[in-house]
Amino acid sequence: MSDTPAPPVSSAFPGPGAASADDGPMSSAIPPHAPGPQARAATLVRRPRLWLVPTVLSALVALLLSLLYVGGILNPSDNLHRLPIALVNEDQGPPLPGQREELGRQLTDSIVSAASSDTGVDWRRMDRPALQDALESGKVYGALVVPKDFTASVAALTTNRATARPKLDVLTNPGVGSLGSSMASQISQTAAHRASLNVGERLAASATLPTARLLLTDPVEVVTSVGHPIGRHSGLGLTAFYYTLLLVLGGFIGGNTINSGVDTALGYADSEIGPWHARHATVPISRTQTLLLKMLMTAGISLLTTTLVMVATVAVLGMDADHLPTLWLFSYCATVAVGLGVQAINAAFGGIGQLVSMFVFIALALPSSGATVPLEATPGFYRFLGVFEPMHQLSAGVRAILYFDARADAGLARGWIMIAVGVVAALLFGFAMTHYYDRRGLRRLTPQPD
Repeated sequence: MSDTPAPPVSSAFPGPGAASADDGPMSSAIPPHAPGPQARAATLVRRPRLWLVPTVLSALVALLLSLLYVGGILNPSDNLHRLPIALVNEDQGPPLPGQREELGRQLTDSIVSAASSDTGVDWRRMDRPALQDALESGKVYGALVVPKDFTASVAALTTNRATARPKLDVLTNPGVGSLGSSMASQISQTAAHRASLNVGERLAASATLPTARLLLTDPVEVVTSVGHPIGRHSGLGLTAFYYTLLLVLGGFIGGNTINSGVDTALGYADSEIGPWHARHATVPISRTQTLLLKMLMTAGISLLTTTLVMVATVAVLGMDADHLPTLWLFSYCATVAVGLGVQAINAAFGGIGQLVSMFVFIALALPSSGATVPLEATPGFYRFLGVFEPMHQLSAGVRAILYFDARADAGLARGWIMIAVGVVAALLFGFAMTHYYDRRGLRRLTPQPD
């Protein structure tokens, strides 16, 4: 918002039909044929200065959005960095003749050793209880499990007692997102297949039967199953992302709507609906008090918008959701945090505030949310943004409520902390800037003509 708003329409285009600022909001409509010289588009379009600002801003926005959105999802496999996958060895069979360790230990050691020079995957050794806890808290994207009878079933292949192929279990975790879970599953299957070939190569020489030699070329069957199931109406793990997007958009659009609505009602902005153009009488009020008013309205109106979001998604559409009171409270606080941030940015930057807040809450937040493409599969710039960008924190909290029993260690605690940080930052930044403007005498008030 500029320090000196544009003059009323009635003073710029004098003549019959112009109204005073004290008239109703639609009383100062300009007559269709206002007297005096009229500018023509054919003349104005030749002015380079008229083109400069819109052209530069439009080009920059188009370029930056293209780089941000496509750059984050272009090649997840090449950008993979420490994707957490559990590795569980339950093998209890005695070692094969001539070997000191059971095959399960050898297999898991070879997987970890092969990945030691590759930072793409973070194989986390754990037992079955720790695995279940990690899946239920969203700390791993999947798991590779060596069953208890693995060595015994492999040993049977070299004899005539074999009844089935040995198995390795690959577990998925759809609650962390369909793409992340799928990537973990593919990585685990590839590791299991490579281990199967290595085991078969070592054992093929000891096999006496032709059938056994054939089986030992690729002896292990890889079985994939869901490690931590989610509801059928969960969008394959994407409802957390889209629900979070609704909260952020609610705060962003609501904040900007309240900002423009208050400025119009207080006489600091024109009201234009179709051909009707009006301006209210200017209400003398400081920038700080104006921001306080907008923030109070944001907190109040968000009660309604948050409730409607939950009614539409859960009650009308049937989205799977437990812990409804927790979900509503988290949703309301998240929407308010975004709305207060929008108000603070608009108060500080004025007319370009909407563009700045769009980059803060939408353009930079979407590709760094980690809700569709895991942050571990994005370039380092997006992982850096994910440390503080609001959508990543909010989506982790929503995901914890929807898929992981509202566990604090599944991302809910961090979500609450970052909401509090965001609210405090918005209040401090917004009121610091408006207080500074007020002390400098940069008032928005412009006397209205008689």
